[in-house]
Amino acid sequence: MLLFPAMCCFPAVAQNAPGATSTGVSNTTQTGVTNYDPRLTFAPLTLPDPVNTYRSSNGAPGPEYWQNEADYELHATLDTANKEIRATEIITYTNNSPDVLPSVWVQLDQNIYRKDARGQILIGGLLRRRKGGANAAANATPEKTTTDGFVFDSVAIESGKPMAKADYLIDDTRMQIRLPQPLKGHGGQLKIHIEYHYQVPGEWGGRTSWGMSKQGEIYDIAQWYPRMCVYDDLRGWDTLPYLGSEFYLEYGSFDYSVTVPSNMIVVGSGELVNPKDVLTKTEIDRLAQARNSDATVYVRKPDEVNDPASWPKHDGTLTWRFRMDHTRDVVWSASPVFVWDAARINLPDGKKALAMSVYPPESVGADAWDKSTEYVKDTVEHFSKQWFPYPWPVAISVAGFSTGMEYPGVVFDGIPDKGAFLFWVTAHEIGHSWFPMIVGSNERRHAFMDEGFNTFIDIDESATYAGGKYGPKRDSEYSAGGEPPDTILKVLDNPDAGTLMALADSYGWTLGHPMSYFKGAYGMVLLREQILGPERFDWAFRKYIRDWAFKHPSPSDFFREIESEGGEDLSWFWRGWYLDNWKYDVSADRIDGATVTLSNRGQLVLPTTVEATFTDGTKARVKLPVETWMTKGTYTWTPDSKKTIASVVVDPDHQLPDDDRGNNGVKAP
Repeated sequence: MLLFPAMCCFPAVAQNAPGATSTGVSNTTQTGVTNYDPRLTFAPLTLPDPVNTYRSSNGAPGPEYWQNEADYELHATLDTANKEIRATEIITYTNNSPDVLPSVWVQLDQNIYRKDARGQILIGGLLRRRKGGANAAANATPEKTTTDGFVFDSVAIESGKPMAKADYLIDDTRMQIRLPQPLKGHGGQLKIHIEYHYQVPGEWGGRTSWGMSKQGEIYDIAQWYPRMCVYDDLRGWDTLPYLGSEFYLEYGSFDYSVTVPSNMIVVGSGELVNPKDVLTKTEIDRLAQARNSDATVYVRKPDEVNDPASWPKHDGTLTWRFRMDHTRDVVWSASPVFVWDAARINLPDGKKALAMSVYPPESVGADAWDKSTEYVKDTVEHFSKQWFPYPWPVAISVAGFSTGMEYPGVVFDGIPDKGAFLFWVTAHEIGHSWFPMIVGSNERRHAFMDEGFNTFIDIDESATYAGGKYGPKRDSEYSAGGEPPDTILKVLDNPDAGTLMALADSYGWTLGHPMSYFKGAYGMVLLREQILGPERFDWAFRKYIRDWAFKHPSPSDFFREIESEGGEDLSWFWRGWYLDNWKYDVSADRIDGATVTLSNRGQLVLPTTVEATFTDGTKARVKLPVETWMTKGTYTWTPDSKKTIASVVVDPDHQLPDDDRGNNGVKAP
């Protein structure tokens, strides 16, 4: 997600090393003297999650790794008059764990809109501000941004016997179903039958909503069905409540149908399996043309939006049916005013997929949504070649009111988006197809594995599309040849910043982007560009993606995989950048003829380039490895030429997050 990060009213407290200040080890004013302690930086590191038969020492899934499965059959009807969805659901849940389960837990994310939801403490005020502007929080009443959440008409269990009414308990955004007979491990299976309804939130809904465009309604429908909590080898049932950060979900197959008024276009995750029932012959023919075209093809043109000839049926309802496999979620959007276009996606090994965009007529424009499908296509093709092939049949961008949000196969962006911003937001949200849709990390616990990894891969897409037309991407907090913006240093200096390992909801509004997006992405840049180099990093990162595609890695798995395949003990970096919030600050202290004295004033270490300019105008560089600081905080460098030094600068290309550039340069006396 780009525009609606994890929120919190109570910032986390930084975790500090013994003897350090709240923002790392403080600088001293005495030249050549430092409080840096190598015993802290290079101490042996025990990662949070241990190695066992489920998770191997090389970071890959272990020989006995298991993962449960949730398959869904869903049938929903949209009542546009009452802004309500009524649905039936059958969850087929397979317990592949070795454990016997006396109960199962289900996520009820629509309950975050209840007036009494725990998440209202964190997001309620924000939702009111989104609805009415800066003054709305003081003037709006809670009822304007609340619903009753999921309302259950029936819940039943089928487990090898006739269905029986379920014994369940609802607590906030979770439901525990207590089973009449425990569910066996190693493949035990049950079915959960649920009938329910809920009110679709308005524009204030954030990630899911309905709103009125200039010519008609748009419904962005997400978190629209009860979803299984994850039961894993790390915590058993992971039942963190939905407070405003994102998701952790099981993988499975989805068959779902959506019944809407007949004048509506519906797009959804996965493949539309009944096009002849819901599209005109013209639309079907144009879709076939798009599947074989690298140029964007209209499926429904702007001037056809209000033309009854573009409707296969002129009254009543139509039912749209979709199928998606190997996914953790599905969403859909519906509107009578969608313009619709599409183009072919060329994938590795000769495979194909379809890029599509739907948007209201007011979004049409040569520098606006006319370009959306081109952006989707380019992003999917690039990331498929660079990291891992896109696995699903379609990739869709929707212009609506739930802007800047990602789901498998579908992203929600903004009606007025255009220019560079439309490219950036499209690439970012589509990039989430890899993190966390393919690599299924836990977004509620480890936001950097979601937003940080995705923001990192965005950098290259922005640099390569149309020869770098929209690069460098500034919200990555890094640009080649440019200094990291101040937000990174402000995070490292902030005593309330916490660490990248903190829960996603604990960052707070002001720290959400700088921590999980920017520091998370910049850590990956440092690994690739400064620590391992592109060849070692890319090999290791690709293997990590392959190993954990459609699985649930932890940060420890990522750390181990990058170390093992990258060929480097990176304990010092994991500790300083991820487990703590240490500062980096290397100072050029003094020149003495042909030598220069440097000191490490922070607790974080990084490979550091130092450049000397000699009195004859020539220059020399050295890249000091982290071992420079393994036993002490000062270092004397004598360039091989032994020529007299005129000046020295640390990090001359401004690639590192140096906390005090005022001490990076020194001239000879």
